[in-house]
Amino acid sequence: MADDPVGPGASPTAGDAPEGSPGDDGSHRPLEALELLLAEQRFRIGQYIRAHAVPVPPTPQRPRTPPRPGPVPEPPLAQELLDALPLAAMLIRPVLDERGAVEDFCYVGQNTAAREFTARTVPPEILPPWSGSVPLFERFPNLADTPVPRLLSDSYRTGRPQGPEPAEWSLPGAQGQLVRVSSEVRVAPCGGLLLLTWERGERDQARMAQAVQHLAKVCWAEWNLGDGTVEEAGLREVLGLPAGQRPPGLVDLARMMAPDSREPLYRALRDVLLGERDVLDLELCLTSPEERILRLIAEPVRPETGPVWTVRAVCRDVTADVRARVTAERAVQEARAQRERADTVAEVAERLRAAVLPGFPAELARRGVEAAAVYRPDSQTARVGGDWYKTRVLPSGQVLIALGDARGHGLEAVTLMAKLRHALAGLAFTGEGVERLTSWLNEVACDDGEESTATAVIARYHPARGLLRWTCAGHPLPVLVRDRRARLLEPPPGGPGLALGVQPGEAYAAAETPLIPGDVVLLYSDGLIERRGSDLDRDSSRLLRAVDDSARDGIPPGGEALDQYIRALVRALTGPHVADDATVLAFRLLPTAP
Repeated sequence: MADDPVGPGASPTAGDAPEGSPGDDGSHRPLEALELLLAEQRFRIGQYIRAHAVPVPPTPQRPRTPPRPGPVPEPPLAQELLDALPLAAMLIRPVLDERGAVEDFCYVGQNTAAREFTARTVPPEILPPWSGSVPLFERFPNLADTPVPRLLSDSYRTGRPQGPEPAEWSLPGAQGQLVRVSSEVRVAPCGGLLLLTWERGERDQARMAQAVQHLAKVCWAEWNLGDGTVEEAGLREVLGLPAGQRPPGLVDLARMMAPDSREPLYRALRDVLLGERDVLDLELCLTSPEERILRLIAEPVRPETGPVWTVRAVCRDVTADVRARVTAERAVQEARAQRERADTVAEVAERLRAAVLPGFPAELARRGVEAAAVYRPDSQTARVGGDWYKTRVLPSGQVLIALGDARGHGLEAVTLMAKLRHALAGLAFTGEGVERLTSWLNEVACDDGEESTATAVIARYHPARGLLRWTCAGHPLPVLVRDRRARLLEPPPGGPGLALGVQPGEAYAAAETPLIPGDVVLLYSDGLIERRGSDLDRDSSRLLRAVDDSARDGIPPGGEALDQYIRALVRALTGPHVADDATVLAFRLLPTAP
């Protein structure tokens, strides 16, 4: 029965309270249960006290026998009395002027504790050996800026002890350093002299403890369940209560909490009082006097065989920590959601790219041409950009060859890429020259919006003439590999034209490049060669060196060998990771080309 939290005739606890009563929203049931729980515990404590109270028999009155007188000891000397004090102390003699007013103080004596304090605190080279009575503030100049002069004057004037008060002063040390002394000082009259004592007092330590509690937003409290009293240090500050307000009991603390925190507090205290839990560790949300989150770690205090008498706790304001954690968790969730969205976009874009960038038609070989392509997406983005290429044998027997780069990444870039690629495939059947095809593509890009820009090389190979006619719309110039040496093709007359989608009505010129069997022409996107902080000439030179190095031993015949060649070239130029989409389209005239 001593460990049962519900005694005879007690009302139900929070877990047993009936629900659905009129006007009851459930928020008061834990409070009522907590009040009942603590009332029953007070009852048990009272029972325990009454059961273990020991009656004290009356003391019989006996005649008092006077003590036998013994030998009277000799009174100790003044210095012996001074040395017997456990505190560091010095004797101060007031120096009076002609009118009897204090004009100075002389340092006339010290005890053993003072000498030990000096030896422990002050380096020996700072103070000269003490040789007798000296003016106090000549020997310790910085002591004049502390409460000591006032305490000495007040004690001499009133004849009463003064202090304790905190005092800090310094002594000049070696090499310009200062020795800091911080103590509590007291002054008391001693005959015609003054006794000055100092020590690291309890007030100083309490002040440091309070500073630590304030900085860490931590406090302690003990709730006495027998009489309802509260011992605390810093609890009101942590809770945001005024300094003069009575510290809250456990029920008052529960009233300051959000309803969701009252039930866990009640259940934890119930388990503690039942002996089912030795430590109470809760994170509680307070709504009064302002919103904050309190971490409470508590333990029960009880006699060896009796009920829990006291709940001792350490509390800390963890509002900033919890909010920072919540913010971090939200950031992680948002990052995860963004990554999932990016993965979804990338998957859609990859499937769209696979749909719009099929393999090469078999009839290329019948026109004396073989082709291969490598696409490496930017690893830092959605993994799919706007690079595209197209090869097709036209009804005239000529071969359409093109490579472009739509601005941006993801679905928007893939959408524009698909639009341009399909538009080119349809327009090429008109039989118009590559100049006109490029102009039409420019109009398509301009109609798509201000941000819909792209670069491209549009080419048409004429097998009967062994001639490649091509245009350039703001794109890197193609590379010709002949006899294992590489060179950039000369740009069209007037230089490369504007990128697609920049200005409607733009006219483009075509360049003509004669080809011979075995020639390899490389079309590529700028992601293959551009590097941050570099320039176009340096990038082009690096590209030509890489093409030469890769073709030094020749490019074996066959489409598979051509594919391996451009893959090795891409690896040599980009490394394991690319900073932008990199695409290479290579086509080669077969030795049996007509």
